[in-house]
Amino acid sequence: MNLYANQLYHVYNQGNNRRPIFFSDENYQYFLWKMKMYITPFADIISYCLMPNHFHWLIYINRDLIERKSLRLYVNSIERQRREIKFGNVFSGIYTDRWEKSNDHSKISINEAIGILLRSYTRAINKENGWTGSLFRAKCKSKNGWIDQFVTLKKSNGKTDFRFTTGNDYAYACFHYIHDNPMVSGLVRETLEWKYSSARAYAGLETPDVCNVEMGRKILGI
Repeated sequence: MNLYANQLYHVYNQGNNRRPIFFSDENYQYFLWKMKMYITPFADIISYCLMPNHFHWLIYINRDLIERKSLRLYVNSIERQRREIKFGNVFSGIYTDRWEKSNDHSKISINEAIGILLRSYTRAINKENGWTGSLFRAKCKSKNGWIDQFVTLKKSNGKTDFRFTTGNDYAYACFHYIHDNPMVSGLVRETLEWKYSSARAYAGLETPDVCNVEMGRKILGI
């Protein structure tokens, strides 16, 4: 799968055999931190919804490649924030992950960053539960194997696909589809009751954290 700059994408994935990927409030919050670490350096998160066995993102890619060192430093800073909030000042050292051993001066793509996000989250869940193996679905339509499906502004023949342009009804429908998932699935009676989506931020009930509400309103015309 390839993600390109200056385009809007609907990205989603689910657990293996549709099994759960989130088991506690802490799991949801940890995944949101991971999104902030690995997605926001590349893209604005327009909307999102985390469901018990899958997730949805609507993201606008600003850059598809950045310097690996820059991402490493950014991830470290966000992880330090997370640990200070969770543990206070009782921890020591700098957060590191296996991917950091790669050449700092090379470029890293958003595709690779998403892969790191999913693998690092999987490791944490496996460690927490004493499991092994992949948490997310492997067999999917994307080339790289860790994203189910995506929609771009360009068709395979090179012609423009106008479904995801600014103010377009398809993008608007996708935005609401993402937010309505918990209600349609019967998890809540109203969309705004679900804590793990950007719907409450758009309604002014929460301060936006990982999502860019201002940009979302501009793109979707809301």
